[in-house]
This record gives sequence, C-alpha cells and structure tokens, in this order.
Amino acid sequence: MNKQDKNQWLQIENKNGKTIGIAKNSTKEILEIDGLYFKDLNQNGKLDKYEDWRLPIDERLDDLVSQMSIEEIAGLMLYSSHLSVSTKDDAFSKMFAGTYNGKSLAESGAKVSDLSDQQMSFLLKEKIRHFLLTTVDSPEVSATWSNNLQAMAENQALGIPVNISSDPRHGSKADTEFNAGSKGEISKWPQQLGLAATFDADLVKEFGQIASLEYRALGIATALSPQIDLATEPRWMRFDGTFGESSELSTKMAKAYVDGFQTTIEENGYGNHSVNTMVKHWPGGGSGEAGRDAHFGYGKYAVYPNKNYDEHLKPFTEGAFKLDGGTGKAAAVMPYYTISYDMDQKNKENVGNAYNKYIITDLLREGYEYEGVVCTDWGITKDAPDLDNFLQGKPWGVEELSVDERHYKAILAGVDQFGGNNELAPVLAAYEMGVAEFGEEAFRKRMEQSAKRILRNIMQVGLFENPYQDVEATKELVGNPEFMQKGFEAQIKSLVALKNKSAFPIAKDKKVFVMQNEIDERKDWFGRPQATGTYYQIAPEAVGKYFPIVQTPEEADYILAFIQSPITTPYDREKGYLPISLQYKKYTAKLAKEVAIAEGNKRAYQGKENQAANHYDARALQKLREDYPDKKIIVVISMKNPTVMSEIEPFADGILVEFGVQSQAIMEILSGKQTTSGKLPFQLPLNMETVEAQAEDTAFDMEVYVDELGNAYDYGFGL
Repeated sequence: MNKQDKNQWLQIENKNGKTIGIAKNSTKEILEIDGLYFKDLNQNGKLDKYEDWRLPIDERLDDLVSQMSIEEIAGLMLYSSHLSVSTKDDAFSKMFAGTYNGKSLAESGAKVSDLSDQQMSFLLKEKIRHFLLTTVDSPEVSATWSNNLQAMAENQALGIPVNISSDPRHGSKADTEFNAGSKGEISKWPQQLGLAATFDADLVKEFGQIASLEYRALGIATALSPQIDLATEPRWMRFDGTFGESSELSTKMAKAYVDGFQTTIEENGYGNHSVNTMVKHWPGGGSGEAGRDAHFGYGKYAVYPNKNYDEHLKPFTEGAFKLDGGTGKAAAVMPYYTISYDMDQKNKENVGNAYNKYIITDLLREGYEYEGVVCTDWGITKDAPDLDNFLQGKPWGVEELSVDERHYKAILAGVDQFGGNNELAPVLAAYEMGVAEFGEEAFRKRMEQSAKRILRNIMQVGLFENPYQDVEATKELVGNPEFMQKGFEAQIKSLVALKNKSAFPIAKDKKVFVMQNEIDERKDWFGRPQATGTYYQIAPEAVGKYFPIVQTPEEADYILAFIQSPITTPYDREKGYLPISLQYKKYTAKLAKEVAIAEGNKRAYQGKENQAANHYDARALQKLREDYPDKKIIVVISMKNPTVMSEIEPFADGILVEFGVQSQAIMEILSGKQTTSGKLPFQLPLNMETVEAQAEDTAFDMEVYVDELGNAYDYGFGL
C-alpha cells in the first residue's frame, strides 16, 4: 500500500483509480480488494456498494440511502448558519464566532482551526453535513479546519463527508495592494457586475476555473453563486451582485461561470477540481417592487407589471441549465425569498418562492426537468416580527404557519434543503406530518429523493474518496502570483470610462488633490447605525504612489473625486415606505404609483421624499467646479446601482466607473499605464422620473442620460 503522510491524514494511491484520503485518527479501516483500496465507511468489514468508487453513482446512492435512518436523512436536509473561522476584528468574524468548551477562543486556548462547540453540535447532534463558511484567518487555517471537520465526520456511523460552501469570496478591497509576482490570501477579482462589464464570457469562465482550484484547496466544494437574477429594476438593493439587466449577457455569463466552477478539465465533467454551483435566485429577484429587497419584510414582493416573467428565467434555463461542459446543469438552485406576485398560474398562491409548489415542482422540476438540489435561501422558516430586520426570518406569505408547518410546506413544494437551519426537530416534525398524510413508505420515499440529490453533489466531486486537503499545497496554490495577476487584469478590464475631456491620462509630475467625502448617519444591512462624518473613499496614499499629493485645490493641477452611488433607505419605522433614490439631492416621488402593485396603498410612497446619505459628495463636486473652473476634475464612482448622472457629469472632465476593484487598478488607468475596455452592463437613467416610469420586470425601458459631448450612457457604452 502506497501511503503518504499529509500530517492530519494519510493519502493512499490506487493505480488507475481514485486517490483515497483517511484521517490519522480514523476509526475506519482500509479494505484491499483485487489490489485496490477502499474505505470501510460503515465499519462492517465488507465493501458496500456506496463505498465502491468503481460503480455508477446512482447505484452507490441507492445503497447508501437505504442504510440511512430518517434522522440522518433529515440532517442532510439542513444547511448550517454562517460560520466564522477567524480571529479578525471585523463584523462577520465577530458575529459568527463560536465558543470552545464554553469559552471564547481567546479564553479557551484553542486554535482557530479547532472545531467550535457549535460546529461539533451541528455535526454530531443535528447530523448536519453542509456548512457555510464565511471569514477565515488564512488559507492554511481554512484547510486545517476543513480537515478537522472531515475527520470528525468520517468517524460517524456511515462516514458521510461534509460539504463546505461559501458565498463569493474573491472580491477586491480598495486598500489592498497588488504587486506583480506577490502572493495573496486569495486571488482578487471585480464584483460580479464588474465581470459583466468586461462583456467577456471567456474571462468569466477562466475566473471560475481559477476560483474552483482555490475553493477546493480551502476545503470548499460548493459555491453559493453565481447570482443570475436579471436586474431589470435599477433601484434593486442587490443590483451589484448580478450580471446586469440584459438576459442575453446574463445567460452567457451564467453559463461561463458555472462551467468554469463545475468542470474538471481532465474529466470534462465532475472531478477532484470541481466545485458545485448553487445558482440563485430562482425564478429571479431582480424585479423587486420599487427596488426593495426581500431580505426584509418591506421588500417581500417581486412584481411583473409587463408580465415579463419568462425573460427572467433565461439565465437559468438557457444558461446555467444548458452548459457546454460535461456537468450539464448547475448542481443546485436557490429560490429567492420573494413572493413572485401573481405568477402562480396553477394554485394562485402568493407565497415565498421556496414555498410555492408551482414555481418549484411544476415549473422548475417538471417544466425544465431540473433534478439537482433545491436549497432555500437562509432562514426562511423563522419568524419575522419586524419589517426592517435583516437578522430575523423570512417566512413571506406563510407567516401564519408554525415553524414545523413551514418546513412541511416547503418539502411538499419540492425543496430539498433548508438554508440556515441548524435543528433536526422541525424537519422530523415535517416528516411525521407527511407520514400522517401520505403514509410512512410514501413519505420516506419523498425524503430519500432529496437525500439522493444532496448526496450526489457530495459524491460527484470526490469527497467520499478523499475530502482532505494538503495544507502545504494549499499555502502554495491559493492566491499564487499567476492567479493574482489574472484577477488584477480582470479588474482593469472591468473599469468603464464614461467621459474623458482630455482629463486622463495624467502626467506623473502633475499635482493632485483628493476630495474628502462626507456622509449622514444611516444603517447597514444588519441594522447597525453607521456614524456620520468625513472619510476618504480611497486613501490619498494610494494616489500618492502615482502622483504628487497636495492639501488644497489651489495647489493642484487635477482634482480627484472618489464617490459612491447614492445610498438611501427604503423604509423608516416612523415614516413608513420611502422611495429608493438614484440621485444625490433630495427626491420627492411625485410620479410614483398611487397604489402599489402588491398590497395597494399599504406599500405606496407617492409624494414622500428621501435623500441619499452621501448627498454631500455631489454638492462638494459642484462647488469645486464653481470655485476652480480651470482645474481638471476627474470623478471615479463606485457604482452599485445605475445612477442619475445629472448631478455629476456637468462638473467633471473625466468619469470612470468601477465595480469593486483595488485602488491600483483605477490608478493604472488614470496614469495611462492601462486603458479602459469595460462597458456598461445596464442603462444610466436621465432622471428619477424615468426610473419611476419604467417597469420593474423590463430591461432597457428608461430614457438614458446624454452628456455634454453627446454620448448616451446606454447599455454597452464605454469609451
């Protein structure tokens, strides 16, 4: 037997077969049959079909599921809440930190890569096999923690490995530095909207291929991405996570992204480099009423005033479900929180998409023959006493049902897994309801159906044979210089130049003044107050690496204004529903609907006003132009939503749009070391009146802004 010691585990090579990984502390034995090696995962001393990597996957799944208790099946149907494996001083690390023997990590003396009390409880008590990982201290910590988790799972009754997943984690931070040839914690790419701005599907596929290698080295086997909602509503609060408003572009990008992640090139299908994708959010949340989002009770509805529902399905049905690679379709689908208002053509139910049998079974399963995993978005079965609380449940349309009844209804609708649910009890209660209604044999069969779908995603990426990571290899691969370079090049390609009146490139000896930003008090997504005050959108030191920085506009040759798109809050507990504004100055919704599409007057906001928390930036820009008419002013806008440019463009000689890139990428353009090629993957509206007049479900239905040079800021525009 050819064994290699990998510190936490042993690697065993099969000639012309699968590589086996087994923990050093494993209670399981290795079986040798005909000169080949297998893991005896259920410890019965013989080779069961599910342990035999030579057999077809369906045969293996049938055998494994037949050996599972209903409690083990119910555990498979749970997907953990967010987990942190980090000592970092950030919100996510603190919010999702666990305890170790009842103490904090610092007090316990444990390593951050050890398993927390909560993680062990999920695995051992609740029998969870799907874990959502957020922040980690380093690639080494991630791989070590993953190995610890897999070793504990291996020692359980049937030895079913853990499927670790992640939301997108390749985003760039402005203040992180890129140096060619240097290594990073993970390669850094533009946000998904920035990938769309490249209009380059091959680049997106390459991103998926690189990201999948890094994910697997971290121990991650499922990506909770891409977000392929068609963003036809410009005010939608999750606009920047999409591929924009074009169904054609979104479809191409969805296909490329999923193919890149899921296809192990050597196999032209699933293999050891594959990462399952969970495309979201079926059937699309990009038509949120008035731009509000269904993470909150005030945004529970997606509306279709032009009955343009089918267009929103195309990124799924023509993209993620029709792959060029050998994996065929995205491995999993996540329905959104939203109630797709009046779109249930069969049962006429207005309930959240994961509770809607027409949307999940009739449309997705039967209409589009989708047999992958359907996993709810996080926390849909919990209660929601407040309209504006992100951290509570999202049981839209079924608020009157109990938690147990919500689980049962979702299972009947066709759901396989419950995102963010850590407890067996409600799934087992739902099972008892099903037994009472349909009989034990029939409802056990229904639960087994979900179990096979879920286990397929674990098995097809090779985790049953080897779920372990070589930590030393992880340290070398993740964020290696080649991957970092590819990500930085993609950032450059994502930048969009809207205007350039001989404003850039800037000669390296020209003196530059960086405008300071100011913002009002507001709340973040989690409801935490964010302080008012001044700040810099980009650190002046980053600019200073390219040009001499001066402290006053009078001294400068150029003025740089780095700003964000408008930030507004759509609901206030005292004022009720408010307009989401895409302009900076105060906006009064005179032309808004008098009666909202969903729930009528209760959700309308006609005549109400709102103002962007960062309205000072537009005023400051205007004053700089008035005070210094002969200075060159360049605006760089971090655009999360299509923005009304009438308060920006007249005062700028140059405008650059970015979608989550490192400061250096911007400065490479402004200094002339690189040129722009990005294009707008959406329209920029003339004003808020055209925003109010457009339909939430329809793309390209706004009058677009035209600048002083005669350029229309339309879809596909970029200098």
